[in-house]
Amino acid sequence: MRRLGGLTDDLFVDEGNLVRLIGSKTLSLGMVALLGWGLVPQASAAPSPAPHTVAKSNDWQIERVAGGYRVTLDLDRQVPLRDALPVLSVDGRVIGVAKESADRRSVSLISKDPAVLKARDVKLTWSGDPDGDGKRSRAAAGPTDADWLKAKMGPALADDPGAKGRYAVETSEYNLGDEAVYLPGLKQKSELRGKVYAPRGATGPRPLVVFLHGRHQVCYGGDENGPYPDKPWPCTGVWKPIPSYRGYDGPAEALASHGYQVVSISANAINAWDSDAYDAGAQARAELVLDHLDLWTKWSTVGGGPFGTKFVGKVDLRTVGLMGHSRGGDGVARAAVLNADRGGKYGIRAVLPLAPTDFARATVPGVAMSVVLPYCDGDVSDLQGQKFYDDTRYAVTGDNAPRSTVTVLGANHNFFNTEWTPGQSVAPSNDDWYEEGAESPCGPKYAGRLKAKEQQAVGTAYVAGFFRLQLGHEKQLLPLLDGSNGKAASTGKAVVRVVAQAPAADRRDLSRLDQPLPAGAVSGKAKATVCSSDCVQVEDPSQTPHWIPAWFAAQTPTLGVTKLSWTGKDGVLRVPVAAGQRDVRRYAALTFRAAPDAAGAPRTDLSVRVVDGHGRAASVPASTLGDALVRMPGAGDITPKNLLRTVRVPIASLKGIDLSDVRAVELRTDRVASGTVLLSDLSFSRPGVGTSAPAVLLPKLSASNVKVREGDTGTKNVDFFVTLSRPSIRPVSVYAETNGDLGSSVGQVARKIVFKPGQTREKITVPITANTRDSADLAFSLVLSVPHDGLLDESFGHGLVIDDDPTPTLKVGTATAKENAKVLKFPITLSAPSDQYVSVEGELKDGTAVLGKDFKALDEEPPSRSFYGYVEPGQTKGVIEVRLIDDKVKEPAETFTAAVTEVVGGELKLPFSVTGTITDND
Repeated sequence: MRRLGGLTDDLFVDEGNLVRLIGSKTLSLGMVALLGWGLVPQASAAPSPAPHTVAKSNDWQIERVAGGYRVTLDLDRQVPLRDALPVLSVDGRVIGVAKESADRRSVSLISKDPAVLKARDVKLTWSGDPDGDGKRSRAAAGPTDADWLKAKMGPALADDPGAKGRYAVETSEYNLGDEAVYLPGLKQKSELRGKVYAPRGATGPRPLVVFLHGRHQVCYGGDENGPYPDKPWPCTGVWKPIPSYRGYDGPAEALASHGYQVVSISANAINAWDSDAYDAGAQARAELVLDHLDLWTKWSTVGGGPFGTKFVGKVDLRTVGLMGHSRGGDGVARAAVLNADRGGKYGIRAVLPLAPTDFARATVPGVAMSVVLPYCDGDVSDLQGQKFYDDTRYAVTGDNAPRSTVTVLGANHNFFNTEWTPGQSVAPSNDDWYEEGAESPCGPKYAGRLKAKEQQAVGTAYVAGFFRLQLGHEKQLLPLLDGSNGKAASTGKAVVRVVAQAPAADRRDLSRLDQPLPAGAVSGKAKATVCSSDCVQVEDPSQTPHWIPAWFAAQTPTLGVTKLSWTGKDGVLRVPVAAGQRDVRRYAALTFRAAPDAAGAPRTDLSVRVVDGHGRAASVPASTLGDALVRMPGAGDITPKNLLRTVRVPIASLKGIDLSDVRAVELRTDRVASGTVLLSDLSFSRPGVGTSAPAVLLPKLSASNVKVREGDTGTKNVDFFVTLSRPSIRPVSVYAETNGDLGSSVGQVARKIVFKPGQTREKITVPITANTRDSADLAFSLVLSVPHDGLLDESFGHGLVIDDDPTPTLKVGTATAKENAKVLKFPITLSAPSDQYVSVEGELKDGTAVLGKDFKALDEEPPSRSFYGYVEPGQTKGVIEVRLIDDKVKEPAETFTAAVTEVVGGELKLPFSVTGTITDND
């Protein structure tokens, strides 16, 4: 067994069973069944009920509560802060997102599934991790691993973006306090702290790039088993803040050396508090970014603060780029949209989510975007950031911003940040990929796995290259990100695959391939069907980044593609080129996205055939154009990933046809006798930087908030309203769904809303079921996702069902039992049933009967005086049980007292005592 040094928790990997441990508690690598529960406040745990009503063990318990069953898991050590969401699995089956307790030593959720009452095992796992039964096998070599170890890259760039430029770099820091700014999205105060990288001697205003780290441990250096502080931030006593914001020196210095201003900001307060945030902290992170830009507005114009006049006239806030790592990726995507919602105060023109989370299916229209996906990500291991690209690529008609994904084989989640990397960080850190040995394709001894410095070199090249290209329009860097897979020398042996969508002005879309093809489009022994979440059949959903549901928008449809299957070499899929679109001489390539079917052969092939108006054709085998139709490496639970990649046919390779009169593009099955491929996004394009700017002209979409009293009878309908900030001349659509702990009161609603031209308001009706039982208020959300021709503003509508039933009064009666009855039961009676557990606690006091001789509260040694009792939800009667000791001695009746000291969920005037009588049976 080896320790993964990094988290302040004791985190181990057992090489035999491949399970994670925190203290003595198992952290399973649970298969995510992805049912889409949200992060909403959970009630505190009630006392453990009787074994016949729940399942329980020493460290977990399952209780009946209003609306379902509360599952609580206690931990010996604090749950680690990760970018993925904490998830509970019961007997290897994920049941939902868990809420951390204040001291982070327990997690809980409420499930509607009564099967949890039969639980044998409860584990903490993480969104995107593999199989939850703790029996994960070691990853095996995949059938195509050898192909990827010798994979080809494109031509080397003459200008290596990982190399230093002509400016020396000056660094400095600012710290305005640990609680310097209030973040409404967090309802807490945050630090304002950053590290600045400036090009020495550069004149005039320079583009500004802001880096935002992800969710990591907040403090280090203290005793994690000691008393929990009053609040998780700021760090107190011997605890010191982890400087995650200092972990991006490589790309920051590369950019600054080429004349860009860079600031990397700290977000420890958000990491400390975001387990209570309705959106996992995306809004708060966006607010923090804009708060720092507010500071730089002052410092670059009138000066002041820690820098005086040093940066006056040196920062161009009309040309801003944002990089966010992990949950920081969600944050910078939201910041770009929030900035547009606020009128585009800052010229945010480029966004790079690095190994990001995407919990709510946001789109980022109008700005250039590149999403970096580390293939061996052991934290956000479902690569959910892929959906930023999928959802944004056609989100706005005529969007002229380019976007891309950058898949880095052999890269993990943490090593992009040196403060999260063992041997480089000041605080404990770890390799988030948890396998050992030479497992394919991510084990640390595997030939294709990148060492930390190798991975950081890749991060430097692509981060610096992206912002130089998009903010500085340094077009010599286009081959790095245009899909032609140009190689930066500094990235060494790294295998990187880029999928790119050119700006609208540089692209002619032939077919998105997400709708059924017209009759006659497919001939021969081939068939084409449109699929989405049913496209691939795998045991582990984390292998399907395009199709894994988002946690806060689980009902929103995922990417639609065409699935082409054939059983003969005569199959043809034909896409015609419309009149007026047939001259393609201005384009550089014909491209489409493709992937081999997960259940088929590990590699396959097609011919790409282009036909002109004279019937002449040029045909190119897809296999000669790259490895898009070769399955990605690995054969374990989490790999291979089923990712669509680019087949790029250079226009110059289409010999002998009239490129001014192209009539059709055909995909032919003449290369292999049978196969299946997934297809998307067929277009002609040429590389370009496009035009990027805040999408201020788009109408803004918002969901209202709803607060309603539960009522006593029947079902009432309550209305959310989704609104547009102004009428649109074209239809605007968005998906809306209820999310969170809906309990038994709130109905599940999910639908697509379409605003017709001129329409600005649409009603979403949610049914609320009433009752007469006392219960807790119920918070839930209406989540908006994947808008088309609109911009998300208030994308979470907050719902609150207010319980309006009186708290029942409670009575505890005296009790008498013979000493051989084993148990004496004090009766508890409620004035009315409740939807909550109603419990009492207190202390047993000796009378003529003595603790340990005649009675004890529980089957414990030494005997305990503490007792509890309860009434189950929906019932009016319960008991306090006291164990009796049969001593075989003839004696008179004896008494003791049960003094009630606390009541939860009911009303009883305290102090209150009741007498128990033990009669002799000898």
